[in-house]
Amino acid sequence: MGQARDAGARRRLPRLALLGVLVALLLLGGAGAASAHAGLRSADPADGTVLASAPRALTLTFTESVGLLDDSFRLFAPDGRRVRTGEPRHAPGRTDTAQVAFPAGLGQGTFTVAWRVVSADSHPVSGAFTFSVGRPSPATAAVDTGPAEDPLTGSLYDLARYAAYGAAALLVGTAAFVLLCRPPDPGPLRRPLAAGWWLLLAATLALVVLRAPYESGAGPAAAFTPSALSRTLATRPGVVLLIRLALLAPTALFLVRLCRRGPQPDAPGEGRTAPQREGRTPASSRAALATGAVLALALALTWAASDHASAGLQVPAAMASSVLHLLAMAVWLGGLTALLTTLQRTPRTTTAADTDGSAGTAPAALVAPLAATAARFSRLAFLAVTVLVATGIYQSWRGLGSWPALTGTAYGRLLLVKLFAVVLLLAVAAGSRHWTARLAAARTGLRALRRSVLAEVAVGVAVLMVSTVLSGTLPGRAATEAAEAAPVAAGVPGASVTEIPFDTGSPGGRGTVQITLEPGRVGQNAVEAVVFGPDGGLSTVPELRLSLSLPDRDIGPIDARLVNRGGYWGTDSLNLPFPGAWSAKATVRVSDLDQGSGSRTVRITR
Repeated sequence: MGQARDAGARRRLPRLALLGVLVALLLLGGAGAASAHAGLRSADPADGTVLASAPRALTLTFTESVGLLDDSFRLFAPDGRRVRTGEPRHAPGRTDTAQVAFPAGLGQGTFTVAWRVVSADSHPVSGAFTFSVGRPSPATAAVDTGPAEDPLTGSLYDLARYAAYGAAALLVGTAAFVLLCRPPDPGPLRRPLAAGWWLLLAATLALVVLRAPYESGAGPAAAFTPSALSRTLATRPGVVLLIRLALLAPTALFLVRLCRRGPQPDAPGEGRTAPQREGRTPASSRAALATGAVLALALALTWAASDHASAGLQVPAAMASSVLHLLAMAVWLGGLTALLTTLQRTPRTTTAADTDGSAGTAPAALVAPLAATAARFSRLAFLAVTVLVATGIYQSWRGLGSWPALTGTAYGRLLLVKLFAVVLLLAVAAGSRHWTARLAAARTGLRALRRSVLAEVAVGVAVLMVSTVLSGTLPGRAATEAAEAAPVAAGVPGASVTEIPFDTGSPGGRGTVQITLEPGRVGQNAVEAVVFGPDGGLSTVPELRLSLSLPDRDIGPIDARLVNRGGYWGTDSLNLPFPGAWSAKATVRVSDLDQGSGSRTVRITR
C-alpha cells in the first residue's frame, strides 16, 4: 500500500509542478502593464506654444519607429469639445513620426492634443499636451483625453504572453530532448508535447484577440467589435502572431510523427539498427532533426520580431541573439522538464543498502539506457548554457547601456535577479551532472538525480518568469535616455525638489511624484512633475493635479494647472505670493476608477 502511495505521489509531481507554474503566471499576469518603449522627441507645434495663426497640421517625432492607430490623435477645443481631424499618417519617409492635418478655422484659445501610437517593439505609448492660437484661454475646460490603459486588458494580455513563453519552452525543449537525447521510452513525453502545443495555440489566439484593445487602451469587450481583428492583422505585431499560428499547423504534423517513434534502447539487442549500434544517426532521424530545427527557428523568430530586439541599435545582431537565447532557454528548461518526466516514469526499487536515501536502484535493463539519455542531456545542457551566457551578455549590454543602469533602473534590477537565479540554477545543475555520472558509472544515484532535476526545473521556471517580465520592461538604456530627456531640474541651483508618495489602493498602484519648483521662491515659478511607478521607473499617467496651500495665511489651494508635456507634467505660470511652508498636494489618476493623493511640505523663500 505504501509503495502504491509513493508511486501515485511520483506521478503527481509533474502535474503539481505544472499547476505551480500556472499559478505563478496568473500572479505575474496581475502585475502592471509593460512600460512603453518609444519616447516623444519633439512636437510641432510644441507643448505650451502660443501661435499667431492656427497650424495646418501637427507632427510628432519619436525616438524610434512607431505604428499608427485609427484614433492616434484626438484634438479638443478650448471648450472641451472634440475637433474632427484628418487621418493619422507618417511624415514622408519618416517612420519615426506621426502626423495629422487640422481643419481650417480652428479659432482662438488653448487646444489639447491627446495622442497614442505603438512603439516598434509592440508596446503602446500615449501622452497629451496643449498649444494656443492667438492667446491662451483664460480657463481651459477639463478634457478627458482617453485611457492610458485598461488594467484588465493589460493583465490578460500579459498573462497570455507569459503562457506563450512557457509553452514554447515546453514544446521546443521536449521535442529536442526526444530527438537529441533519445530516451528509452518517449511515450511518457507525448503529454508534455501535446500540452505545450495546445497551450501555445491558446495563448497566441488570446494575444490576437486582445491585441486591438491592448493597443487602444480599451476594455476586453472592444476585442469583439467588427473592426478589431482586421485592425490587428493590418499591424506588424498582428502579422507576426498570425505567422505563429500558421507555423503551429506543420508543427502539429511534426509532433505526430515524432510521437510515433518507438523506444530506442542503448543496449545492444532488438530494436536497434546497424547504424545505431555503430553510433551513426539514421537518415530518418537526421531529417527529423532538420525539420524540427527549422520549425523551432521560425517560431523563435516570431518572438524576436516583436520584442526589444526589433528596435534600437544593431537590430540584425540583436534578433539573431534573441532567437538563439530563446532556443537555448527552451532546450534547457524544456529538456529539464522532459528529463524529470522520464525519471519519474522509470520503475524503481529500494534495497537495504539505500540507507542514505540517495542511491535508489532500477531494473538493470533500464539503468544503462537511462544513464545514456541523462548523459546526452548533460552535454546538451552545457551547450545551451554556453549559448545563454554569450547571448545574455550581449543582450544585457544592449539593454543596459551603462553600469549605473544596472541598479538605477527597473530593467537592471530585474537583470540582477535573473543573474542570481541563473547562478543558483548552475549550482543545482552541477549536482545533477554529479548524479548523472554516478548513474552511468555505478548504476546508483537515481533517486538523488530525480530530486536534483526537480530542483533544477523549479529554479529554471523562476528564470523563465523573470526573463518574461524583462521582455516587457523598459530597457535600462531607454530608461536612461528618457530620464535625460525629461527636464527634471533636480540639480538646478535654487530649484526646490519634493517627492510626494501616493497609493491608489489597487495592486501596483503605489508610486512617487517628483515635483520641481524653479526657482522655488516668491513670485512666478516653473513646475516640472515626473511620476515614478512602484518599480522606480518613469510612469505615464492620464491625469496629474497639483495644488498648493499656505495654512499660516489661509491661502489656497492654488491649482498649478499642470499640462502633459509628453513624458512629464509642467507649467510655467505658478505664482506663489508669500514665503513659508506651503502644503503641496498631488493627485494621480492611473485609470478611470483608480487615483491616489499625497501631500508634502514645500518651503518657499523670498
